[in-house]
Amino acid sequence: MIKQLINTDKKLVVRFVVSLLLCVVLALMFMGVSAMAETVEAEAAAQTAESGFEAGDYLDTDPVYVGDEPGSSVLQELVGVDASQPLEVILLLTLLALAPSLLIMMTSFTRIIIVLSFLRSAMQTQTTPPNMVLTGMALLLTLFIMAPVFTEINEVAYQPYVNGEMTTEEALDAAAVPIKTFMLNQTTNDDLQFFIELGNIEEPEGGFTEEYIQNDLSLTVIIPSFMISELKRAFQIGFLLFIPFLVIDLVVGSTLMSMGMMMLPPAMISMPFKILVFVLADGWNLLIGSIVSGYNL
Repeated sequence: MIKQLINTDKKLVVRFVVSLLLCVVLALMFMGVSAMAETVEAEAAAQTAESGFEAGDYLDTDPVYVGDEPGSSVLQELVGVDASQPLEVILLLTLLALAPSLLIMMTSFTRIIIVLSFLRSAMQTQTTPPNMVLTGMALLLTLFIMAPVFTEINEVAYQPYVNGEMTTEEALDAAAVPIKTFMLNQTTNDDLQFFIELGNIEEPEGGFTEEYIQNDLSLTVIIPSFMISELKRAFQIGFLLFIPFLVIDLVVGSTLMSMGMMMLPPAMISMPFKILVFVLADGWNLLIGSIVSGYNL
C-alpha cells in the first residue's frame, strides 16, 4: 500500500515526512526551552533566598531605585503601588502615546490648527499649504505661546524635583498649577459652569470662588471647558476669515455671469485674487499676530 501511495503521489509523501520531522524538532526545542526556564527560575529563587529580598524588591544598584527602602519606585511614589520594572516601562510608553492628545487638549494647538485649516479652505487652495506645514507651524506657534508656562513649570516643579527637593507627586501638583492658570485664563465662565453642572459637582461653602477653582477644581472639569472655549474662538476666527474671501467670490461670480461666461468655474478666477489680496494685506503677520495676542498669559 505504501509503495502504491509513493508511486501515485510522491509529493504528498514527501510533504508528510517533512511535516513529521518539523513537528519532532519543534517538540524537542520546546522541551529544551522549558527545561532551561525551570533551571533559571530555580537559580533565581535560590539567589533570592540567599539575598533576603522578595520578588518585586529593588536593589540599591537598580537605576529606578527611589528612596531608602527596598521596593520603592517612581510608580510606587505616584500611585502607592509597588510595581516591577516592566510595569513602569508600560506606564512610560502609555504616557508617551498620550502625549499628543495632552498637547492638543491642554495647549493652544487646537485653536491654531483649526484657524489655519479655515484659512486654507477660505482661500480654496486645496492642499496648499500641505498638512505637514500647517501642523509644523501650529506646533511652533504653540511652543512660542506656551513658553512662559513651560518656563514656570521648569522653575517650580522640574528643577526642584531633579535637585531632590520634591517628590514625584509634589512635582506633578506644582506643575499642574501653571497649566491650570493658563487654561482658566482662556476658558469662559459659561463653559466652566456648564461642565460643573454636567459633572454634578456640589457647590462648596462660599460658592465657586477663584481660589477654589484654581486649587480644588479637578482637571477633568477644566480641560473639557478649555477645549470647548478654544473650539468656539477658533470657529469665530474662521467665520471672520471667510468674509473677505466670500466677497471676492461674489464679485467674481457676478462678473462672470454678466459676461455670459457661465461655464467657467468662478473658483479658478477668484483664487489668484484671494492670494493677491492676502499677500498685499500682509495676511500672515495679521493672522499670526491676532492669534498670539488673543491669549491671556
